[in-house]
Amino acid sequence: MAKATRFAETYGPYALVAGGSDGLGAAFAEAIAQRGLNLILLARDAGRLNETAARLRNDHHVDVVAIPIDLADSAKVTQRIVGLDASIGLFVYNAAYAPIGRFEDATPDQLARATDVNVRAPLLLTKLLSTPMIERGRGGIILMSSLAGSQGSPNIATYGATKSFAAILAEGLWKELKPHGVDVLACMAGAILTPGYRQAESAKPAPGTLDARTVAEAALNALGHGPIIVPGAVNKVGRFVVTRMLSRRAAIAIMSKNTGGLS
Repeated sequence: MAKATRFAETYGPYALVAGGSDGLGAAFAEAIAQRGLNLILLARDAGRLNETAARLRNDHHVDVVAIPIDLADSAKVTQRIVGLDASIGLFVYNAAYAPIGRFEDATPDQLARATDVNVRAPLLLTKLLSTPMIERGRGGIILMSSLAGSQGSPNIATYGATKSFAAILAEGLWKELKPHGVDVLACMAGAILTPGYRQAESAKPAPGTLDARTVAEAALNALGHGPIIVPGAVNKVGRFVVTRMLSRRAAIAIMSKNTGGLS
C-alpha cells in the first residue's frame, strides 16, 4: 500500500495512456488504476475504448475519461489535450502502427501513418504533457519502443525505425528532464501476448514472449530507475547479444530470420 501511495503522489492524480483500449494499453491502464491514479485513455476504436473505461471504473473506483481519437491527426490531438481539465502526472505512449511486408509494397499513405502515429504523436504529446510536469517539479513519461528498433528489421523496417526513434528520444529526455523531477523511460519490449499477436501467430509464441500485464508492470516499476527497460530475461540477453556482441550485419541477419516471413 505504501508503494502504491508513493507512486500516486509522484505521478498522480491522472495518467494519460495513448493506445489504451485493449492489449498492452489496457494492461497499463489497469496496473495504473490499481496504484490509485485516475485515467485518461486515448484510442481510435470508440467501442473497445468505452468498454475498457467502464470496466476500470467499476473494478477500481477511479475516474476514467475515454477520448476516441485518431492519433495520426495532430491538430485534433493538440486540441483535445490543451482542452483537458486534469492534472496529468504520468504519460504512457503505447499506440503504434506497423506496416508489415516488403518496403517496396508499402504505400505512401501507410508510411505517412506510421510516421504520424509512431513518431509525430508521441513527440507532440510528450511536449504538451511534459511542460506542466516541469512546472510542478514531478511526473513520469513511458514511451513504448521495441526490440525491433535495436537493429534493422526486414519486412517491418519502417516500424523498427520508428521504434528506434522512441528509444533515442527517451534516453535524451531522461537526462534533460531528470533535474526537473520528471522521470522518462523507454520500454523496449519483445513479442507480447496481445489479441493482435494471437491472431497473427498461428504457431507457438516466439522465445521471450511475455503477457501484457508482465510488460506493463515491468515498465511501471522501472520508472525513475534509468532510461531503458527490456522486460524479460530472454529479451535482455537477446538485446545484449545483438547490440554488444554481434556485428550489425549479423544482428540484421538474425532479426531477418524472425521477421523475414511476415507479410
